[in-house]
Amino acid sequence: MSSCNGNCSACGSDCSDRKAESLLAALNPKASVKKVIAVVSGKGGVGKSTVTSMLAVAMSRKGKRVGVLDADITGPSAPTAFGVTECQGANEDGLYPALTKGGIQVMSINLLLDNPNDPVVWRGPVIAGAVKQFWTDVIWEDVDYLFVDMPPGTGDVPLTVFQSLPVDGIVIVTSPQDLVSMIVSKAVKMANMMHIPVLGFVENYSYLECPDCGKKINVFGESHLDAVAAEFGLPVLARLPIDPNVAQCYDNGLMETVGTANLGGVIEAIEKAD
Repeated sequence: MSSCNGNCSACGSDCSDRKAESLLAALNPKASVKKVIAVVSGKGGVGKSTVTSMLAVAMSRKGKRVGVLDADITGPSAPTAFGVTECQGANEDGLYPALTKGGIQVMSINLLLDNPNDPVVWRGPVIAGAVKQFWTDVIWEDVDYLFVDMPPGTGDVPLTVFQSLPVDGIVIVTSPQDLVSMIVSKAVKMANMMHIPVLGFVENYSYLECPDCGKKINVFGESHLDAVAAEFGLPVLARLPIDPNVAQCYDNGLMETVGTANLGGVIEAIEKAD
């Protein structure tokens, strides 16, 4: 239209040039984040938070500046994994995330509670708002890769993250169980609906390696992930074993000491994400 000023949000006309209104939230002006990678799962209990922390550690070891945004408000665990208990501080510009020994920046609701064991009994919109504030109010300092540890499922928080944050890619964590086909399908289809690229799958608890003979034991039965991945034309980026040492390191805040060699394919896919 000849009278168009380019401001579609203030215009009521339904013309062919009308632009869709963006729901992206503005990053804190003092913050800098280059890439956002969301780590998701269709169900709980598949080790999504463990994989998130391992990806952060792996990328940090490559010399990148890394952040972890713990979006699982009702089940926060990132501070435990990295052994941090408080943020660096706050001023009129915003809140500085906690800093691990290895320099990984971490933001979680558990860093703001008087007692980290207290439950967060909030309704969905309040929880989603808190996650959004971790983007708008936190001063992420020169972060190359921000990993968002998502709650399981396809509820309020995943929707908020996909709409409010400029997510460059999604890594889906799953396990080798019969339900994987249905659950993974839901996660992939939600990502497609939100026009967020799925980088691929990580199968956690894929097998147990016998400490005596080295044989791989399929504790949860044969994996069905290859068939699901083929259905959606997506790669299986890694298969991680059941490792009691990783669980122990997670519980004791020592995730920066675990091995991450099995995640090479995931890191490569993340680095290639647009």
